[in-house]
Amino acid sequence: MTTSALFQWCRAGYIILVLLLSGWFINKGLSGEYSMAFSLLWVLPLLAPLKGVLQGKPYTYAWASFILCLYMLHGLTLLWVTETHLLFAIAEVLLLGLLMLGFPFYARLRGRELGLGLKKNKNKSA
Repeated sequence: MTTSALFQWCRAGYIILVLLLSGWFINKGLSGEYSMAFSLLWVLPLLAPLKGVLQGKPYTYAWASFILCLYMLHGLTLLWVTETHLLFAIAEVLLLGLLMLGFPFYARLRGRELGLGLKKNKNKSA
């Protein structure tokens, strides 16, 4: 798979995830299950990497995977405890699983294309 195709898939998946979870948490805030402040606190970390993900910056894709871990915990917990929202929980966990695989893979491939990476230490005296 080319990096441009992987970029398109990851970006589309991220946008779907943002819309899905924003709708979920805002709905919970409007229905009174959560306060609106609590709902916004759930949405804000997801929006932190938005600019870099949309621009395709490999460094953003690398660290955004850590933020996705928080939402994976939410999805897995919801999957375990819910009976009424089972389809939502399955969709959330599957989408997050794909993004948690796609984000680092894209970061690695695109970073290699751009010549980014850790520089090797040429001093072998240690």
